[in-house]
Amino acid sequence: MLTRKQNLLETMRGGNPDRFVNQYDYAKIVSDPIRQATSFGCPKGSTVVNAWGVTITWPDYTPGPFPDTSPDKVVIKDIEHWQDYLKVPSTDYPESAWEPFVKEVNAIDRSEYFVAPTEAPGIFERLHYLMGMEDCMIAFYDSPDEMHELIDCLTEWELDHGREIVRHYHPDALFHHDDWGSQKSTFLSPAMFKEFLLPAYKRIYGFWKENGVQLIIHHSDSYAATLVPDMIEMGMDIWQGAMTTNDLPALIKQYGGKITFQGGIDNGLVDRADWTEENCMKYTRDICKACGPMYFIPSTTMGGPDSTYPGVYECVSRCIDQMSQEMFPLSK
Repeated sequence: MLTRKQNLLETMRGGNPDRFVNQYDYAKIVSDPIRQATSFGCPKGSTVVNAWGVTITWPDYTPGPFPDTSPDKVVIKDIEHWQDYLKVPSTDYPESAWEPFVKEVNAIDRSEYFVAPTEAPGIFERLHYLMGMEDCMIAFYDSPDEMHELIDCLTEWELDHGREIVRHYHPDALFHHDDWGSQKSTFLSPAMFKEFLLPAYKRIYGFWKENGVQLIIHHSDSYAATLVPDMIEMGMDIWQGAMTTNDLPALIKQYGGKITFQGGIDNGLVDRADWTEENCMKYTRDICKACGPMYFIPSTTMGGPDSTYPGVYECVSRCIDQMSQEMFPLSK
């Protein structure tokens, strides 16, 4: 039987996996003290103000935390003068702050799992966290020079954060969040994405690859089929969160071998107050049959090994195991 890492690599390379990769079973996703202070760091059912000054809230029974960008709380109130509003957090933390996280990382069996630190939110998300979605989208059109400057600033901060992670963890994977669309469309046109976000991500993902990371996992639970060529160019290995609205079988046929798709079990369909194992099995079976065993990882589209309603993630994992029994003879 292949290890989890081996089975993933066989799946990504179109080789001989002996079972489906089961959701996030190939990685141990870890955090760090900088991320805790500067990103979400917000437990379910609470509200916090992070080190960027963004107010984050996570109501019960919602998929994750989200910013409160009401006028009295928004950080960047005028993109033309963004430097006057933005205070970039430090990435200089004492070793004592890193110790409990490093201890957790050192306990991971790296022969079985990829060690995957997390960067979240990503560049686009951090823009609208700081500005509000409406002002952010308008600024791409009305203030492109300032948006380029702000993106460069956020990119430099991410690279500083990455250097500290590399120094402490020596990771072999990265789990990066940045939602780039709704269920049916991207937020930016492909041309605008290529102008504003692709250069930043080529720098970010290039840095991680240059520092020993084998695997870039990017979460965007959205429609983003039109951005797949850019995903490949920036160095992404796994697009996690790929929804069924993307026509995953067609994407696998066109791009398999260049990128792997993780998702296909939309949380909106299975992760519900009235969830049942039968419903989870239906959608798991449908997508496994449609996509097949290569270049595809069946998974909910949640941005982590969790679910909004308790028990759903574990139920889907059992359903995937059942599909391995049916579709991989050697797994029986």
